[in-house]
Amino acid sequence: MPATIRDIKDRTGLSLATISKYINGGNVLPENKTKIETAIKELNYEVNEIARGLVTNKTRTVGVVVYSVESLFNGTLLHHIGNALRKDKYGLLICDSCNDEKIEAENIRFLLKKKVDGIIVVPIARRSDFLKPARDAGVPVVLLDRSFEDREMDCVKIDNRMSAFRAVNRLIQYHHKKISIICANIKNEYTGYERYRGFMDAMEQAGLSVPEAYQKKGNHSIEFGYHSMKELISLKDRPTAVFMTNYEISLGAVMAVNEAGIRCPEDISMLGFDDLILSHVLKPQMYMVVQPMKEMGEKAVEILLRHITGKEKELPVEIIMSTRISEGNSIARLL
Repeated sequence: MPATIRDIKDRTGLSLATISKYINGGNVLPENKTKIETAIKELNYEVNEIARGLVTNKTRTVGVVVYSVESLFNGTLLHHIGNALRKDKYGLLICDSCNDEKIEAENIRFLLKKKVDGIIVVPIARRSDFLKPARDAGVPVVLLDRSFEDREMDCVKIDNRMSAFRAVNRLIQYHHKKISIICANIKNEYTGYERYRGFMDAMEQAGLSVPEAYQKKGNHSIEFGYHSMKELISLKDRPTAVFMTNYEISLGAVMAVNEAGIRCPEDISMLGFDDLILSHVLKPQMYMVVQPMKEMGEKAVEILLRHITGKEKELPVEIIMSTRISEGNSIARLL
């Protein structure tokens, strides 16, 4: 038979009220805390989280909704979020939106039925309408990696537009003029749109034109990166450099270059986004825009837990973190 709270009472001689107060996160006298913790250890007592949730109306569980669990970027964020939550003894419930806004909205309703204390979202949608059920239920939500046009939610992200601008400027500083971009769909993906704008800002500031054939916009996928790069390197007047705006696209593009026997950077220069595994296994080593993913995940958890515990102010908080460019050998300096 598993140990019960009454067994702790018999072992410590303390009242059920005192023991229950401690188990549910309340403050008790130091000597009573020591007695209870010793008894819990000796009896191998396990807290009944369901029962405790009925009393406290808290499950110590956080839901995380990501646009795709297939993405290594999202997997890395989930790792850091999980570690941060574990430090505060919170559990993690993960939902995959499969790059579908309808599923994304269903995931929010699912998590609310599971009585999560808060939700972190790496969203697909550009507006916050699908989060109305969470707002109505008083469940706090923090956005991660991207924000909404209506800017009504707490958010932790990078400055995608400026990060892309600086990256493309690196190519321009190396005297590249014929620069192409492979990015996610700018009509319905926040990061794709913002990074495309940063690319165009840099090109316009330098007085450089971008032919339509150099602008590849589509799915956030390895396949799209692969096919887009194949098209670019087959152009009669192909670009001398390509900027790839996320990890999956970067991986697909590199696969296409390797398959075609094109040399990098001698035949084409490349600069990608997200320094995960790719830049460490390729030769030459890739130039990559690096996001502070660990810090982003931890800050999202920090803000959410402050809401859950009632310590955060009411106004939306927007945290914008800095990126850097990881040096490599994938950009040629032109004369």
